[in-house]
Amino acid sequence: MEPSVLAPDLVERVLARLGFGASPEPDLAGLCALYDAWCRRVPFDNVRKRIHLARGEAGARPGDAPGEFFADWLRDGTGGTCWAGNGALCALLDALGFRAQRGLATMLVAPDLPPNHGTVSVALDGARWLLDASILFQEPLRLRDDGPTAVAHPAWGVATRVADGMRTVRWRPFHLDWLDCRIDSLEATPEEFRRRHEATRSWSPFNYQLSARLLRDDGVVGVAFGSRAAISAAGEVSVAPFAPGERLAFLVETLGLREEVAAALPDDVPMPPPPRAPSKD
Repeated sequence: MEPSVLAPDLVERVLARLGFGASPEPDLAGLCALYDAWCRRVPFDNVRKRIHLARGEAGARPGDAPGEFFADWLRDGTGGTCWAGNGALCALLDALGFRAQRGLATMLVAPDLPPNHGTVSVALDGARWLLDASILFQEPLRLRDDGPTAVAHPAWGVATRVADGMRTVRWRPFHLDWLDCRIDSLEATPEEFRRRHEATRSWSPFNYQLSARLLRDDGVVGVAFGSRAAISAAGEVSVAPFAPGERLAFLVETLGLREEVAAALPDDVPMPPPPRAPSKD
């Protein structure tokens, strides 16, 4: 079996944990229900990655294979960063009969960056719908060539625009008023995801400090650069350092991680500057 193909019994267990008594139909209603459940139950987090790097473990990045990602989530409640989470989401959609495809994107935190983010899209009813296991915007975002689209919500809303032939998705992280994510390609392979995931071994903003994101009720909860963070239903952002002992309780009680895994998370370390890009001269 290919690493990106999920076993039927694993799909059943995943759906049960997501709250489904039966497989959702591969239509728009099913897609909406599945993505909403994902955004509320599968966190974006770097817990496994931080443990993996701190221990100096060899092998692929945690959750690189979708089956491993879901086994960890079912046992420990952990999610993953963009390459792992979106690869797993794509594999689940594919197993349920959706025409899903991995995509490459770029979080525009600096100019002249190569693709640094994985995402997922689905072709359905003559349209293309974007989902993302990291940004978590609750309902599929329709992508159109003839104009902007949006998911309107004070806490997790996103909006697209097209400029200079490139589509971007504007969203709201905890530490910025907004951030643009450029969609570079909607056709990436599992091998491309694995290669780019492995490339984060040497440097990534998620290699040094705890980060997490999950929808909760009508808001967003999580961790930004080691601090507890939230966006309320009214769109108000709060970020504050954890009090002693609070981080473990937050990971277990709010994000739903198994205590033994949460307790194994190493302390944050200072983030070094990213490596300089090779000269073009």
